Amino acid sequence: MSGFHGALREATIDVGAIADNVRHLRRLTGTEVLAVVKADGYGHGAGRAAAAALEGGASRLGVADIGEALALRRAGIDAPILAWLHAPGTDFTEAAGHGIELGISNFDQLLAAGAAASMDRPVGVHLKLETGLGRNGIAPGDWRVVLAEAARLERIGKVRVIGLFSHLSNASADEDRAALARFQEGLGVAAALGLAPQLRHIAATHAAIALPESRLDCVRLGIGIYGLSPFDDRTSADLGLRPAMTLRAPVAAVRRVPAGQGVSYGYDHRTSADTTLALVPLGYADGVPRQASGRGPVSIGGRRFTVAGRIAMDQFVVDVGDAEVRVGDEVTLFGDPTLGVPSAAEWGDAAGTINYEIVTRIGPRVPRRQVSS
Repeated sequence: MSGFHGALREATIDVGAIADNVRHLRRLTGTEVLAVVKADGYGHGAGRAAAAALEGGASRLGVADIGEALALRRAGIDAPILAWLHAPGTDFTEAAGHGIELGISNFDQLLAAGAAASMDRPVGVHLKLETGLGRNGIAPGDWRVVLAEAARLERIGKVRVIGLFSHLSNASADEDRAALARFQEGLGVAAALGLAPQLRHIAATHAAIALPESRLDCVRLGIGIYGLSPFDDRTSADLGLRPAMTLRAPVAAVRRVPAGQGVSYGYDHRTSADTTLALVPLGYADGVPRQASGRGPVSIGGRRFTVAGRIAMDQFVVDVGDAEVRVGDEVTLFGDPTLGVPSAAEWGDAAGTINYEIVTRIGPRVPRRQVSS
């Protein structure tokens, strides 16, 4: 199995691409970058993604939960880390002890953050304002009371309000501008109550590129740093980004079959003529979406083919016709489309989902191999 050294499957992660993507987006936005490495760095590996993003000029990191933040600390990452999604009743003491900054979405979380302060070290917080997305965040009706309490806790040394933030829907430019206007109202309330955070942030990759007025003091870059586009009508290449993940496997078996041969469970695909079937050892247990059965694209030897029949737990079949395909030949499911291979976005289209999900769902059974270009 040339190039795989006996491995059944592999995702290569180009950390050079991650660093370059951060550099490019930092130049484009002209502001501080918080690199989002939640969900194990969108499937790329949180530690390696964090290190590459920091090398590329990010100054902060963002994760969903405290467990992810502590894992980065254990990996030796000492940059500022923000974690913003917490279970009810979470004790923030351990997070505070490791210098994790906390996203605060309600009054109870604010009190818990204050309670986690040590004698000489206030807890760093970013107060999240609800501006229309309908998820977490301090409700507009609670802004004044929560922000006033944050100002009080800051005065007595329990918290340090590092940031005020929110999140946009990307429903439309008008909707995002309306949310930004609501956020500006919240900033006004905060200022009137004596809060002067160093960071105001609302833009993720989509708005950081498409809505310059939303860049403020900091942008939170997630999908873009991995080289993927958040837009339906603009590719990675259009945005000057390089996809960092390439998913590939060797052909595990080749079988010549006659016309009428059923392929995989349910015989959803039957061969229309004498043909060759190639077996690929990746399946939905590895994160290859079953919904892309009969539609997912692959590249073998520089030629495009499509999954034939149903994707199984561990494998799928490709009908390659009369092409010369051998056991051990490399099969690329997705990677950098400028190199002639399918993109994660194409797999997203095939599965009725988005490129974010395609890379994030690649499972732990797929070894990640770090490369740099």
